[in-house]
Amino acid sequence: MKLGVLLCDDVRPELQPKHGNYPAMFSNLFAAVDPSIALQFYRVIDGQYPQSLSECDGYLTSGSRYSVFEQSRWISVFQGFVHQLYFQHTPLVGICFGHQMIAQALAGEVVTSENGWGIGAQKISLNSEQCQHSPWLTTPPKTLSLLVSHQDQVIRPPQGSRILAGSDYCPNSIMQVGNHFLGIQGHPEFTPEYLLDLMALRQSCYPAETYQIAVNSLDQPTDHLLLTRWIIQFFRYRQLLNNQHTFNKTE
Repeated sequence: MKLGVLLCDDVRPELQPKHGNYPAMFSNLFAAVDPSIALQFYRVIDGQYPQSLSECDGYLTSGSRYSVFEQSRWISVFQGFVHQLYFQHTPLVGICFGHQMIAQALAGEVVTSENGWGIGAQKISLNSEQCQHSPWLTTPPKTLSLLVSHQDQVIRPPQGSRILAGSDYCPNSIMQVGNHFLGIQGHPEFTPEYLLDLMALRQSCYPAETYQIAVNSLDQPTDHLLLTRWIIQFFRYRQLLNNQHTFNKTE
């Protein structure tokens, strides 16, 4: 299976020698879970897009320092591309900024949270009733621990969304829209070491107590590998549905 990674930003230059850029992060993550997955990278922040949607079996996004509602040409073009993916039934997994862009492109709503920054390792609760409607989501636990770094969040999901997980701080942490879009506010591609260094660079942005709680939280294990397995299963399930649809049309 070949997945296209839509790059919406770069790791800050001063952190790249130690942690690499986003392509390295995603490559390391998927190699740890399923080395058979091939990744193709597209710098949408620089206007680079696939020539055809069929170049990949599905797409996922990186995060970004930008807000989806900023007035920027590349963000506007990217929003149109996400809209195109949805209405052409092409699978997409949106990570952080991409999660928010799914809502922005499909008539949901994204705002800067009144709760301030969400940083560190945070627990989200899974909605067992909603998860039952997602066959790709196997044996979900009651909670997940994921690394997060955001202050914008989805406050109104697109029509027809199912909220699979959330928390008091971020009620719409994981959402499925239709059968082919999945939005995830957390960062499975981050490592605790990277997030610690990123938070240190941004320390002046955070209240002192928020920063210290986030630093302390990075000692706990996270469920990034489980979440990545689910992401792969989501794409494989979409492949199965597409193959069944093609088979039924040829009978």
